[in-house]
Amino acid sequence: MRRWWTAIAVGAVAVLALAGCGAPGGADGNLTDDWPGFGPAKGFVPANGACHTTVQEVGYLTGYSPVDCTASHRAETLHVGTLTGTDADRSAPPRAGSNGMRTAHAECDRQVSKAVGADWRSGRLMLTVIFPSTTAWTGGARWFRCDVSEVASLDDNSVIPRSASLKNALAAGSPLTLGCFNPKLSKDDIEEMRPVACTAKHHAEFVGIYQAPDITYAEFQRTPLRAHKACRGLIAKYVKVPNNSDMQYRAGTIIYHPYEQEWKDGNRGVQCFLWLDDRTLTRSLKGAGTKGLPIQ
Repeated sequence: MRRWWTAIAVGAVAVLALAGCGAPGGADGNLTDDWPGFGPAKGFVPANGACHTTVQEVGYLTGYSPVDCTASHRAETLHVGTLTGTDADRSAPPRAGSNGMRTAHAECDRQVSKAVGADWRSGRLMLTVIFPSTTAWTGGARWFRCDVSEVASLDDNSVIPRSASLKNALAAGSPLTLGCFNPKLSKDDIEEMRPVACTAKHHAEFVGIYQAPDITYAEFQRTPLRAHKACRGLIAKYVKVPNNSDMQYRAGTIIYHPYEQEWKDGNRGVQCFLWLDDRTLTRSLKGAGTKGLPIQ
């Protein structure tokens, strides 16, 4: 805006210096009424569908260098949203655990799951919610990015470089979807979930995502049976057996839940697995019915 006003001022001086010579034909002597108006300034908004060579935590403009998704990359923007209302009225970008972060995370959950073809937590994926820098926020930016990356495994969040888009990445038969596993336990704690083909010998299988209620992380940890009971319901639906009191005698449960900070940011998705510690499986139990998962 300052450069525009400077240019007008220079033009005005030049015309006034020539005023004694008279106005040329077609000129009315008014210096401003024939200039077209300028539209409102438009701030930078990142592109949906762009891929990035690194996983960012803050959306600095200086670090925005998207690449073609067929080139090697570590993150892909699958949705760009806009904060509104009180979330947008804050003087700085939302902090971790804030209402603004939870609002953005909820939208990212919905839109990313739609983009990949299933709940993103049902695959080897990591979701990162990215806000503008403080400087950009002060300048009016209110966007947020929903970036997704492929990770090594349930127990290893190392990002795997890709050379293809993650759109529809969790379609049926995708190698990214969670399937069958052999758990490594230390007493009641899972040390590792080793993925295997469902036709190989295994003792556990992913069955779905339990969306936990809006409770504190401390309360969630105090009441683990609530999550295990909910997962038994998902097992019953997945295997197609009655969801009744006999479920506890058909299969055990393994749960993977978000870390505390993820929980505070709005991720309440608990990954549920059926578990048969004294029985070896060599096929998926999806739709197997009571013969596939009898009372033990």
